[in-house]
Amino acid sequence: MKSKTIHLLHLTGLNWAVPFVRLFSGEDAKEQLLQIWRLVGMPVAAILGFLLFWHFAAQQVHTSLGTLPGPLDVTRQSQVLWKEHGVERQKAREFYLRQDKRMATLNAANPGSANKRMTYTGKPTYLDQIITSLKTVFVGFLFASFLALPIGVICGANKNIMTALNPIIQVLKPVSPLAWLPIVTMIVSAVYVTNDGFLSKSFIISAVTVAMCSLWATLINTAVGVASVNKDYLNVAQVLQLSPSQRIFKVILPATLPMIFTGLRITLGVGWMVLIAAEMMAQNPGLGKFIWDEFQNGSSDSIARIMVAVLTIGLIGYALDRLMVSLQKVVSYE
Repeated sequence: MKSKTIHLLHLTGLNWAVPFVRLFSGEDAKEQLLQIWRLVGMPVAAILGFLLFWHFAAQQVHTSLGTLPGPLDVTRQSQVLWKEHGVERQKAREFYLRQDKRMATLNAANPGSANKRMTYTGKPTYLDQIITSLKTVFVGFLFASFLALPIGVICGANKNIMTALNPIIQVLKPVSPLAWLPIVTMIVSAVYVTNDGFLSKSFIISAVTVAMCSLWATLINTAVGVASVNKDYLNVAQVLQLSPSQRIFKVILPATLPMIFTGLRITLGVGWMVLIAAEMMAQNPGLGKFIWDEFQNGSSDSIARIMVAVLTIGLIGYALDRLMVSLQKVVSYE
């Protein structure tokens, strides 16, 4: 039971909880307490020290909107944002309740009449913006991966193709999302002429921009990993007369997984950063738009609300990276 629990904790990235399991199972208390201090105590102490520094340093910084918000002000604004979400959801429930009653009355007066159900169009809340950004980065990440992985495998397996494509890759790789965004916007607007489809135009623009800026890490890491596969593995595959697809999926990809996942982690992290910039510039729904709107609002609470968004972006970015690490352990665990 203990070994399964420890394995699950390692798998989910909760390594800090392992010493607690070992301590409660009767292992050496001194050693486990030292591990608890190293894995839990020291990070908590560092966080508390940072919060204290932030609290006192913020009081010394004065802006046009007042003193720079400290941790307590940011905490209060996060609570306000949560309450605003609850109020907006209550308005949505009341809207649909009134609509259901009205439709029931119309159907009773005129049975069989077709009454179109309307969608609530209230202001997106902070949580709605978070969910929108997560959906966008997920779609952009998938699009980038589907492009980068096969191209990376082809480039790694064939030096001539890699030599031919390398200049293009090196030129496009450092291009800023602020440069891609106008191009992507014009192309999507020309191709995706309706805004009534399954995905909104703004969503597609943000997702494609994320993909264009973030796919390069996965492409390059995959190519380098495939090119570095042990030749003995390839010789064994040739002796066993494996088909090209079998050679890729049974030999090359398993041997390249660490490099591929490193690229995927970088791609997801870059994509998350690019998304915020794209949403701010294009005013597309998401956390980036929330930050820009608060900046333009200029109220006394705006800076604190922007800081809430900054911390949210950081925490989500960290969680996404841990998710990729856990996925790598699940896929490549021996």
